[in-house]
Amino acid sequence: MNPKKLGLAAALAVSVSTAAIAEEQVVNFYNWSDYISPEILENFTKETGIKVNYDVYDSNEGLEAKLMAGGSGYDVVVPTGSFLERQVQAGIYAEIDRSQLSNYDNLDSVMLEKISRHDAGNKHNVPYAWGTIGLGYNVDMLKERLGDIPVDSLDIIFKPEIAAKLKDCGITLLDSPAEVVAIALNYLGLDPNSEKKADLKKASKLLKSVRDNYRKFDSSGYISDLANGDTCVALGYNGDVLQAQGRAEEAGQGVNIGYSIPKEGTLVWFDLLAIPSDAPHKQAAHKLIDYILKGESAASISNFAYYAVANKAAEPMVLEEVLNNPGIYPSDEVKANLFPQNAHAAKFDRLLTRTWSGIKTGR
Repeated sequence: MNPKKLGLAAALAVSVSTAAIAEEQVVNFYNWSDYISPEILENFTKETGIKVNYDVYDSNEGLEAKLMAGGSGYDVVVPTGSFLERQVQAGIYAEIDRSQLSNYDNLDSVMLEKISRHDAGNKHNVPYAWGTIGLGYNVDMLKERLGDIPVDSLDIIFKPEIAAKLKDCGITLLDSPAEVVAIALNYLGLDPNSEKKADLKKASKLLKSVRDNYRKFDSSGYISDLANGDTCVALGYNGDVLQAQGRAEEAGQGVNIGYSIPKEGTLVWFDLLAIPSDAPHKQAAHKLIDYILKGESAASISNFAYYAVANKAAEPMVLEEVLNNPGIYPSDEVKANLFPQNAHAAKFDRLLTRTWSGIKTGR
């Protein structure tokens, strides 16, 4: 080879190597709010030298809009299973290279099998956390207004005559059309994953009949609202409600928060780590995911966010009050009454979005 060409090749090799090293020095992580202990990210940076740029969102719809537009710049995102399912079909995600994940075997094979319904072979995801949607409530406010009515029923938010008694202290529903409508359908005895127009109309009619008693639709602020005593009941994610419970206890202002999984059944969800196909730092993304898969990291997520993790190595390090809390790790009997959410067809989603807008505005 020509010496000049040899020198050029060597220079290119150094350049490529330098670029690879530079790529690994940053990872852009887009996650749900209040969903990871800051120490995990700090320790990851200390251990690897990779800086984490951390942004948060509060709805799957918001995440999807950014990803579908392309060029989001994010390396690791955390969609819920049903959203990942259709995003995989749209080519949004890169396949996970398990050869770069030394801690993958820590995952619970039973949970992996359940998640695979969203992503055959789990090629594009790694489990992050899972949980339920249920009722977060202010124990004293509800007792004052409702007496001894059971707090494990969706009647509290779906029956107008009951919800009206809570209007003054505030009812909050998640601003999440797919999830709330699925729960409403199930409450009505219908298929929670139905895409029939007639069924959607029934769910819409139910929600509109109670709409005047709802203070807001919100997927993140209800945590502080519950903790501060500014709302008395919220249909929300179990970990969020339990975080509110913890904050209220720390504040010592006499706000007593409870959480119940509705006896009518409710949605079980899986949040999954995924790498966008156009992620600029894929190597760093794999390193961050592998770090999260460590038993200590997964346990820290469960202890901080009050959500269950599908990580066997984490269990010995999960706090007893978390592991033994039926609102976080429910019994097999309760699990049997939970349903997963399927991905919706794009056509139905457009109809759902219009319907949801009508529900929120009361039109």
